[in-house]
Amino acid sequence: QVQLVESGGGLVQPGGSLRLSCVGSKIVFSIYTMGWYRQAPGKQRELVASIKGGGTINYADSVKDRFTISRDNAKNTVYLQMNSLKPEDTAVYYCNARWIDKPGGYWGQGTQVTVSS
Repeated sequence: QVQLVESGGGLVQPGGSLRLSCVGSKIVFSIYTMGWYRQAPGKQRELVASIKGGGTINYADSVKDRFTISRDNAKNTVYLQMNSLKPEDTAVYYCNARWIDKPGGYWGQGTQVTVSS
């Protein structure tokens, strides 16, 4: 079955950086739209950034100019480089792989990002 495994979360001070990775298996990775979502306590899950198989990228306004999404189809991996982190970026970050085969796509288990001094 399809698996998405995130890594790279942790505790970082405001202004710091982290890079999240998500490795997919049992999917034709290159055709999927890959997305990073996040969910803070008491809030709804929200899209952070997405990248289509053809390379089209979309960012939430709150992370533009700070976060960069990229993908390496040869490694079945999508990345989220997060710079200038703020306390409000604290959340569980989830990887999503979406195509026509499953409504809503597939989800990883999530990785915690905490921005605090």
